Amino acid sequence: MRRRLKRLSAWSAIAALALLLAVVGLDRLFPPRLDRLNDRSSLVVDKDGQLLTPFTAADGIWRLPVTAEEVDPRYLAMLVAFEDKRFESHPGVDPLAVGRAVLQWVRAGHVVSGASTLTMQTVRLLEPRPRTLGSKLIEMARALQLEWHYDKRAILAMYLTLAPYGGNLEGIRAASLFYFGKEPVHLSDAEAALLVALPRSPEALRPDRQAAAALAARNRVVARMQGLGLLTAQSAQEATAQPLPTDRRPALRLAPHLADRLRGARSGEPTIHSLIDGNLQSQLEALAKRYQAKLEEGATLALLVVENGGRQVRAYVGSGDYFDESRLGKNDLVTAVRSPGSTLKPFIYGLAFDDLLIHPETIVVDRPMRFGDYAPENFDHQYRGEVTAREALQLSLNLPAVALLDRLGPMRLINSLAEAGTPLRLPDDVSAPGLPIALGGAGIRLQDLVTLYAGLADGGNVRPLRFTPDAPAGKSAPIITPASAWYLARILEQGPPPPGMLAPLNRRHARPVAFKTGTSYGFRDAWAIGYDGSYTVGVWVGRPDGTFSPGRMGREAAAPVLFEIFDLLPRAPGALAASFAPKAPDGVIVASNADLPLPLRRFDPGPSALGALASAARGPQIAYPTDGATVALQGAARMPEPLLLRATGGRMPLLWLVNGVPVTSSPFKRQAQVQLDGAGATRITVIDRDGGSATVQVWIQ
Repeated sequence: MRRRLKRLSAWSAIAALALLLAVVGLDRLFPPRLDRLNDRSSLVVDKDGQLLTPFTAADGIWRLPVTAEEVDPRYLAMLVAFEDKRFESHPGVDPLAVGRAVLQWVRAGHVVSGASTLTMQTVRLLEPRPRTLGSKLIEMARALQLEWHYDKRAILAMYLTLAPYGGNLEGIRAASLFYFGKEPVHLSDAEAALLVALPRSPEALRPDRQAAAALAARNRVVARMQGLGLLTAQSAQEATAQPLPTDRRPALRLAPHLADRLRGARSGEPTIHSLIDGNLQSQLEALAKRYQAKLEEGATLALLVVENGGRQVRAYVGSGDYFDESRLGKNDLVTAVRSPGSTLKPFIYGLAFDDLLIHPETIVVDRPMRFGDYAPENFDHQYRGEVTAREALQLSLNLPAVALLDRLGPMRLINSLAEAGTPLRLPDDVSAPGLPIALGGAGIRLQDLVTLYAGLADGGNVRPLRFTPDAPAGKSAPIITPASAWYLARILEQGPPPPGMLAPLNRRHARPVAFKTGTSYGFRDAWAIGYDGSYTVGVWVGRPDGTFSPGRMGREAAAPVLFEIFDLLPRAPGALAASFAPKAPDGVIVASNADLPLPLRRFDPGPSALGALASAARGPQIAYPTDGATVALQGAARMPEPLLLRATGGRMPLLWLVNGVPVTSSPFKRQAQVQLDGAGATRITVIDRDGGSATVQVWIQ
């Protein structure tokens, strides 16, 4: 007897070992198939991991990855209570549920209730099969196998990712976003109950198509949860009173141009982390749509915001409306090559500062000049004669900038920009760079302009922009010295504000911004690029197809957008840093023109500026008031207003005389004001340093 028992025990052990080996072998030969789980939507997220833009999976399904920790705990409790109350304790198959289902089947002669656990349902989602008895047995075996390989939270995450919710929606995250416009971690009781009910019959219960059926199904779940004690009577009543969503929401598309760009560069990555600030991005997209609505048909705008420290891109708006086909909204205008207008002038001045050709207080000449066959003009076709370099840049005068570039050489500017990683694109019919690049005669991207200006904010050190956290910091390329960058910051932050806006010094709690505008030939491109110690912002306005625009200028179309964006940006403690530091770096000369070294007091155009000035314009001229004019100076309070005097041409300094009496004013400014004693005929004279003079006779009333 003992021998027989030993033999039986041995055979039992051998059989058990054989069964175990068979199970292990089958598991090796037929591992869990996770193909559908791995074919998920790719996501682009912001700096905090919040979703910006999802993309459908390869099969066209919205299948967004999610974990149990990213779902409202109330939903998880309802799901387990409704579908598989012993989920945490069974091994993948619930023997009690199977026994109950079989007994009911035998008694009734047909299926009364199912015995599918959440694990078995997950198997069915991973490997869809016909609903047969054989399929059910395979699902049971696969469920045991799945529990062998994965813990409960991982299996629950698979279900939460694959459960169907109607149409091309799979997974609770897709359902929550498309039906409720929120992440599933923030579900209400009513929303959670609806999402528990939907996977049982996703097409028959779709709330956007079968509202009555969906409402009844949701309310059955609510009643069940109340019966189980998961909802109070009041909570259940409030949940059943909540309306259902009537439509699917559009797919979330924040920073869509950048999302397309990153996905194209990182194909295959399930989640792409960006450096975008999602809240700021949302605000700027709304701002861009609002400004685009004011533009003429076919016109749009692009915006770029960079945090200077680390060159992190915080907002990226490639067009005013990604979905507006009439304005070619899907074109990414952050990367479009456009004429920069006058936005390169600060870099010409910066190089000239470096070479000690000029100082901000150096006198430069704004007069008609010809450089070989090239005869540039100012935008307003007027000339100011002698002005300081500071004034010339603030007023964006063309002739001084071209004269400086003529002295530096166009290749100096071209090479400096190229070495900084921001090359200019010359027109196809131009073989070598020439002086027109000073006024926009080349192409550049908004991204590159922002890169350059962020370098100005960093003391002249240019580094590449970073779009993702793992992007390298990039090599620093000093384009100008810290001293020249400091000069430019001082000049640009004191420039005239956009029309209708007070200068920062006249606004309470104003944020000082160094900025430059630009307008390309034919008003095709309007620009505004600005920076402070923390951020650099770029704005482009124009037509995606590059056609002419009706009189659009950078100061009027782009600069107001720039300042509104800066008002939305967070303020760092001691916001003026880097090049905005009150302490000047080494090499800075703080002096008036009279105190400058003699070579820096005046910059004269080089010998290539032929035929500099027509004889009729050699001396000063009085631009206002005009000869013979009648000027009314009676103020609203019946107090006489001061008379404004303005001159053009001539060489600084200027002396003003009114009725033979000198006017006290800055000799290096072309404007003056004088308070007159009374009405009547008035004689006004201006005299320049060479003795040239002009006189007008006006009548004051």
